[in-house]
Amino acid sequence: MSKYEQCFPGLVILFGSGETSPSGRKIFEEVFKNLPANPRVEILETPAGFELNSSQVAGRVGDFLEQHLKNYQPQISILPARRRGTSLSPDNPEVVAPLWEADLVFMGPGSPTYTVSQLRNSFAWQILQARHRLGMSIALASAATIAIGAYAIPVYEIYKVGEDIHWKEGLNLFRPYGLSLVFVPHWNNNDGGDELDTSRCFMGKARFDPLLEILPRDVTVVGIDERTGLLFDLVNQVCYVIGPGEVTLLIQDKIKSFKSGMTFAFTDLGDFRYPQPAEGISREVWDQAVIKQKSRENPVSPSEKILGLVKERELARSCENWQFADELREKILEMGWRVVDTEDGPVLKVVNRVTDK
Repeated sequence: MSKYEQCFPGLVILFGSGETSPSGRKIFEEVFKNLPANPRVEILETPAGFELNSSQVAGRVGDFLEQHLKNYQPQISILPARRRGTSLSPDNPEVVAPLWEADLVFMGPGSPTYTVSQLRNSFAWQILQARHRLGMSIALASAATIAIGAYAIPVYEIYKVGEDIHWKEGLNLFRPYGLSLVFVPHWNNNDGGDELDTSRCFMGKARFDPLLEILPRDVTVVGIDERTGLLFDLVNQVCYVIGPGEVTLLIQDKIKSFKSGMTFAFTDLGDFRYPQPAEGISREVWDQAVIKQKSRENPVSPSEKILGLVKERELARSCENWQFADELREKILEMGWRVVDTEDGPVLKVVNRVTDK
């Protein structure tokens, strides 16, 4: 059996809040340590796609990663999969194409229910699941953390609009792994001070307890404190709590709490199992994901001619013949390779699959 016929999923990291705070930086670092060099990071606008400034919402996270994780030299881009039925749809192959090459996908603030409605059964969600099963990591915060559960709290509808308490069906990322999970970020929120209980993602205990009563009994609720992250290592079946707060598990009538630095097994979440690699994913998407993965693991190598030009450029630079060095750099670029000068010498990055003759 080849490794593509097995399941080796990437990491999943969920933020309780504070993804662009100092604690968020430490949480992101735990993910980046496990990514390839110069990782490709795609930031999906979808959760805030209904807002006029969704690109700015997503861009703030991109700016944060560029500034505070620059040692990892991430290649960051914003993916504007905003709304179905438009040119910027999560079903548009051209819009979501960067997902095929991503090492990490991030989604964050916005509306949980909007996120679910836009991504459920979408082309983007199919690719994301396939790529994750083949090793791509996923980082989620705020609305996206809520949306990927079996059920999602309609936060705005209840807290702002005043609708009766209810749940919406979620994207259920962990269903193929045998787990029925509900995620509640902002678990220990206290924005309301002494006058208003805003814990449990602004529901407050008075509203959250009745919400628990209408959940199916087999659901495990995962509460994540603010400025705290929960990292899922699906390969080793271990969860890690990172940050100053705690993670709380509500399993029927039992409560378990885990402080920063603690770990717990997936068996604490339910009856974990590995899915068939393509389970719940269309065959077309899975086959394409495998093709992309194989090409990423067997990258094209520079020819002897390219390597000779690089050496010639280094000689020109040592003689301070900058004009000739620049000409050689442009020639190498035309052949499909970018020269990146580092303290340890020149590094070649493929920019396209041009054949150097």
